[in-house]
Amino acid sequence: MRLLTFSIDGEMRPGALVGEDGVADLGQRMGAASIRQIIAENRIAEAENAAAMADFDLTSVELEQPMPDANRIFCVGVNYMNRNEEYKDGSAAPQYPSLFMRTPASFVAHGKPLTIPRESEQLDYEGEIVLVIGNPGRRIARAEAMSHVAGLTIMNEGSIRDWIRHGKFNVTQGKNFDGTGGIGPWIETDLLKFDTGDIRLETRVNGELRQQDSTASMAFPFARIIEYVSSFTRLIPGDLIATGTPTGAGARFDPPRWLRKGDLVEVRVAGIGTLTNGVEEEN
Repeated sequence: MRLLTFSIDGEMRPGALVGEDGVADLGQRMGAASIRQIIAENRIAEAENAAAMADFDLTSVELEQPMPDANRIFCVGVNYMNRNEEYKDGSAAPQYPSLFMRTPASFVAHGKPLTIPRESEQLDYEGEIVLVIGNPGRRIARAEAMSHVAGLTIMNEGSIRDWIRHGKFNVTQGKNFDGTGGIGPWIETDLLKFDTGDIRLETRVNGELRQQDSTASMAFPFARIIEYVSSFTRLIPGDLIATGTPTGAGARFDPPRWLRKGDLVEVRVAGIGTLTNGVEEEN
C-alpha cells in the first residue's frame, strides 16, 4: 500500500493511493488525523482495508509531504562506496555512518519546485531512499531492525554546496535552506516485495541520467543504519532516515552542474515510484 498526505479545499488529510490514479480519504474512512498517527497506532492493515475504494482522482488533489509532521529526519552521508572513492582523499572505508539532521521545512512535496535561495547559486540534487520508522525501539539488534520500519519513501536531499563548507565540523546550514529538498510522493508499506540489499535508484535532470546505483553498493545497509542510530537515541514512529546518495551529484562534474531555474529533477526508486520536482529561484 502507498500512504500519502494530500490537500483538498485547503484541508490537509491522510490518504492512500488506489490503483494508479485514485486517492482514498483515510481521514474520513478511519477518523485518522495524519499518516504519522496511522503508523504510530499500528493501523496500516486497517488503512489497507479502508483504501479499497477511491474518494478522489489523484489529479484533483494536491500532494503534500507524505509525513509533513515527521518527528526527526536523520540523514546518512557518503554511504555508497563509489562516493567514498570519488572524494579521492585516500581514506579507508568508514567504520561508522556519518550523520546529520534536517528539518521538515527544508523539503517540499512531490510536484512542487525546489528553491534556489538568494544566498547561493549552488543548489545540488541527491537522490535517496528513506526509511520510515513504525515501531519504536532503542538499541535495536541488526537482525530485528527491519521490523521497526513501516515503509520506504524517496528523497531528493538537495544541498547548498558552498554553505556546507561554512562550518568546520558540520553541514547543517547547507542542508537546511527552506524548500531545497523534495520528499514523496508516498510511503510504500509493502516491504515484502523488496530485496532491501538490492533496490535500484536513479536520478535524472531534464531527462539526463545523473545517478544510478543499487543499495548493494551501500557501506552501511538499512539494518546497520537502524542499529547504529538507535544505539544513541530511541527511534519512534514518525522518524525518517535518509540512507545516502550514489555518485553523480552536480558538484562532482567539472565544472559543477548546479540546478537552474526551469530544471526538472526526477528520482526514481524501483518498487516505490518517482519523486519529481521543478526548480525556481527565490523571489
